Amino acid sequence: MANGRNKGRKVDPKRDGDGFVALPWAVLDSPAYRRLSHPARSLLLEIARQYVKDNNGQLLLSREHMRSRGWSSSDVLTRAKRALLAGGFIHETVTGQWPAKASWYAVTWYSLDRHSDYDPGAAETFVRGAYRKGLSMKNEPLRPSHGTRPSQIGPSHGTEEKRVAPSHGPIWGVFAPLSVPSDGHHLDMPSAAPKEVTPPDSCAGRYIRLTAKPERLFTGLLAPTTTTTKKASGRVAAMA
Repeated sequence: MANGRNKGRKVDPKRDGDGFVALPWAVLDSPAYRRLSHPARSLLLEIARQYVKDNNGQLLLSREHMRSRGWSSSDVLTRAKRALLAGGFIHETVTGQWPAKASWYAVTWYSLDRHSDYDPGAAETFVRGAYRKGLSMKNEPLRPSHGTRPSQIGPSHGTEEKRVAPSHGPIWGVFAPLSVPSDGHHLDMPSAAPKEVTPPDSCAGRYIRLTAKPERLFTGLLAPTTTTTKKASGRVAAMA
């Protein structure tokens, strides 16, 4: 990296440039680093690239700054930043405020450089080497909220047998024949009176209703009465 501590020193002819990123083996070999996702490891190199002589605590990971470094996805950047914070690789010294104030960070394998603009308590909560006991939330084994105990096969209300009788008690069936129908005794119900029908005077006969109930109509041909026969015979004699 472009570290100010290297000024005045002779450049190593075996490598290009005079700056380099120095990541201690203790960081790269830590269990927390092995649990990091690939985007989180890339972001760790990006923030280590910013460190020089006395700016540990003023490192930037804002979307505007990282866009110039090729980070086009805000979601990927946010997840990687959270993984580094949870793993103890970086420490937030200033909480950003939209739209003009960016957050500041410090890497934990270097000492924190003092600055008067840090948030209250940020310097006191900084822990050197926090990655040694930090736990990244990425790639953690999945564990349900109720623990790892075996799930119950039975229903939530238990495995007791269902009741044969209803909750309000057993109901005894009545199998004896009923003396009275459920809708009442038909003999007690009044019936409709027969409707009088005046038969027509005709020698051909007459039709009357055979039943008294008007909803059931049956007709029958009755033989002419004696009176009707006499009237018809009188008409025939007069015509002769």
